[in-house]
Amino acid sequence: MTERTTCLVAGGGPAGMILGLLLARAGVEVTVLEKHADFLRDFRGDTVHPSTLRLLDELGLGEKFRKLPQSRMDTVSLPGPPVLTIADFRKLKIAHPYVAMVPQWDLLDMLADAGQAEPHFHLRMNTEVTGLIQESGRVTGVRYRTAEGGTGEIHAELTIGCDGRWSSVRRAAGLEPREFPVPIDAWWFRLPREGNENATLVPEMRDGHFAVVIPREDYFQIAYLAGKGLDARLRAEGVEAFRDRLRTVLPQLAGRVTAIESMDEVKHLDVRLNLLRRWHHDGVLCIGDAAHAMSPIAGVGINLAVQDAVAAARLLATPLRRGRVTSRDLARIHRRRLAPTLLVQGIQRMMHRVVIRPVIEGRRNGPPKPLVRLMNTIPAACRVPAYLIGVGLLPEHAPPWARR
Repeated sequence: MTERTTCLVAGGGPAGMILGLLLARAGVEVTVLEKHADFLRDFRGDTVHPSTLRLLDELGLGEKFRKLPQSRMDTVSLPGPPVLTIADFRKLKIAHPYVAMVPQWDLLDMLADAGQAEPHFHLRMNTEVTGLIQESGRVTGVRYRTAEGGTGEIHAELTIGCDGRWSSVRRAAGLEPREFPVPIDAWWFRLPREGNENATLVPEMRDGHFAVVIPREDYFQIAYLAGKGLDARLRAEGVEAFRDRLRTVLPQLAGRVTAIESMDEVKHLDVRLNLLRRWHHDGVLCIGDAAHAMSPIAGVGINLAVQDAVAAARLLATPLRRGRVTSRDLARIHRRRLAPTLLVQGIQRMMHRVVIRPVIEGRRNGPPKPLVRLMNTIPAACRVPAYLIGVGLLPEHAPPWARR
């Protein structure tokens, strides 16, 4: 089967769905391909930051979003004693001074519903991009395969890869990322939560172990951080040895670790930090994790990806309506979003080096003393990381034609 659209978006994550919705509201025929049957997958990024909350308001979706099950986090702290607050969103003069913790599938379902209300928006589930169509050196669409085994082609003026850190669009386009060294991997799992206990995000650091407890509406989502490449060893040691690690780093939750019945309930994340030297070729563009995989530190990956999507929609709507997108048009997105990406990745690399690596190597059980002195001497200093985490450099706004 051969079909045609104006813009083909590979990947139905936050960036792909936001991008598809905005372009459809601009009157651009857009098709989003998502390889899964639904959005129900655990341990995806579930943080919705203040700048994304403001964007949802601009799109007329704020009220619907606030009806979704969620918890709110207004500070980010490091363990003490005493506990050191490094980011306080309440000190920012913004509409939503908090990070909303929302199951990503609920957010994506809401965006899909908003998209389906637009006549130019088309979402195809169970449809995986398997390759790119190229003519005279220009990408002119994609080949796809459905879950039932059907195959076909969709020709498009522009193909945009929003398909994550293992992007098939990026690979097929021959775009190679620069990889930065990362000392850690993450292991995600759930533990029971009682009532409204511990509604702030506080990492725990003890005796060579590091964990981040994220409060969700009715459970704790926990990331255990350890040295890169240890997954096979942790699984060989077995679930009881893993529980002992958790009892060491999370003594306040020691009585609940038996809720992990097997290592099958612990999901491994191969942490990557990389950046494409070039985000596009003629007829194809990568944004979000496909262009720059982020560390889970501060949970900013979704926020950056959404900001990429808004910038791409704003800058490409007119060329797409004209029916011709040039490499110069695509380069504008790269230039616009490069500085915010470099800033966040620089901060994450610094946090890996001065906070996380010393902890997992057993050299320190808390934040570095210079950071503690700075925060204690200048209490207002917590506004800077709060702004960088919650709002970011060059925050993007919904274009007038996308607002409701």
